[in-house]
Formats: sequence, C-alpha cells, structure tokens
Amino acid sequence: MSHGRSRFLRLAAAILLGASVGGCLIGEDLHRGYVIDEQAVARVKPGTSAEDVLKILGTPSTVSTVGNKSWYYISQTATRRLQFMGESVTEQKVLAVYFNQGLKVERIALYGLQDGVVFDFISRKTESGGQEANFVAQLFRGLGSFVPKN
Repeated sequence: MSHGRSRFLRLAAAILLGASVGGCLIGEDLHRGYVIDEQAVARVKPGTSAEDVLKILGTPSTVSTVGNKSWYYISQTATRRLQFMGESVTEQKVLAVYFNQGLKVERIALYGLQDGVVFDFISRKTESGGQEANFVAQLFRGLGSFVPKN
C-alpha cells in the first residue's frame, strides 16, 4: 500500500470518528406540552363559550377540579447541553382560561416564571395570594420536579 493512500485512509478515519463524536456534543432544546399560538389565544375573548375555546385552542393539558371552572394549557422548554446528560428547564408557561358559571370565558392569563415568581404575561402583574395563583404555582413546582436538575 502506498504511503499517500495510507495517510488518506487515516485522515478519513479521523474525520469520520470526529464527526460521530461531535454529534454527541451537540446540545438540544426539548419542547413539551402545548404549543402556545398567540393568534389563537387572541381569538379567545371574555364571553367565548367553552365549546368554542375547545375548537380554537384544543384540549387543555389539565382542568381544575375544585372551585371555578378553569382550563390550563401547559408548555415547557428544557435544554440539554450535551447528549446523554441531564436537562434543565429554561422556560415554563401556563395558559389559564377561567370560565364563569355559564361556561363562558371570564378571563385568560398566561403565567410564566419571572425571577422565580409566577408572573402573568397578559396583565403584566404578579398575582398576589389566592387559590388560583397558588394552583398555578403548584403546577410550576410539579412540572419542574419531572426534569432532573444538573
């Protein structure tokens, strides 16, 4: 075998090995749950029926079982820096649709974590105490516990 061909084969093997190992080093973003469509959310106004909300937003991730009727659409983004390593949650959002007794939309809220506090992106305020804010906070704590921390 010629010296030039041997050198070429070693170089090709090194490139192939480097490419396969390099694929393991690439991080990724993982999206789970409901994908929030801002245009669809904008179509849900106070007074919209529950049936129409289902048509517009689809089936909720979870619903309240106590108190007023509320539907929650849950979204989470996690990042994994290296393949085969743990992932860390980078973003969590909960779209909450609150209904009145007649099953018409009373209000909607989009909750996220801002500086570690549950924050409503629609009204631009942090909820003070109350049953619903506590329930949403529990959703955030519960979602975070499913993903191992680095």
